[in-house]
Amino acid sequence: MDGEPRGSNGRKPPRLGDSPDVRLLSNPLMGDTVSDWSPVHEAAIHGRLLSLRNLISQVNGVTTDWHTPLFNACVSGSLDCVNLLLQHGASPHPESDLASPMHEAAKRGHVECIESLVAHGGDVDRNISHLGTPLYLACENLQVACAKKLLESGASVNQGRGLDSPLHAVARASSGELACLLMDFGADTQARDAEGHRPLELVPPESPLSQLFLQREGPPSLMQLCRLRIWKCFGIKQHRKITGLSLPEELKWFLLHI
Repeated sequence: MDGEPRGSNGRKPPRLGDSPDVRLLSNPLMGDTVSDWSPVHEAAIHGRLLSLRNLISQVNGVTTDWHTPLFNACVSGSLDCVNLLLQHGASPHPESDLASPMHEAAKRGHVECIESLVAHGGDVDRNISHLGTPLYLACENLQVACAKKLLESGASVNQGRGLDSPLHAVARASSGELACLLMDFGADTQARDAEGHRPLELVPPESPLSQLFLQREGPPSLMQLCRLRIWKCFGIKQHRKITGLSLPEELKWFLLHI
């Protein structure tokens, strides 16, 4: 006998540490089983800022699925959690292509998360073989605001997934708004995908989007060429720099794509 009291069935009563409520937090996608998720992952995915402050020492903890707290915060779109994690050393660069914070934010439409990741050195052109670039994901999921933010932050307008460009993804989704945006930022309307198709060939003939492609297939105007050149010169801080220029407001609006 070890001296500990036993119940009528001969078993030891559960101790406090045996309670599921005080075990390691489990992955909510894995039922009752204890997983490799830390409390940091749990707080980040639920947007619990105060809890996250107390757990920040595990800022770059990684699960077996390569999920970091920053990735989870981008899943939920909690800007406060994203900012707090980045301020305390979270890396915007994923250790694995299976869990990229930038791609997740772009796919889910979390514009402010993208802005914060970019401000902390996140790579807007990171190309993951099975996903493509963040811009490609934003276009594929019809996230217009995210696509614009990525382009304004210097994302390459023609880099997508393999030979599939963002404009190909937009053509398949039949989004005139995104097609205009991409072409305004210099998208190549003649690019061919793995099957040899141009974006125009992926939209129904006589559709409004088909007419738009036909209108924009020619060489860009001098104004458009100048705007693209200015954007290239100013780089990722183009908006801030253009805003500070001594130019007529109408010209600023054109340069800022407002």
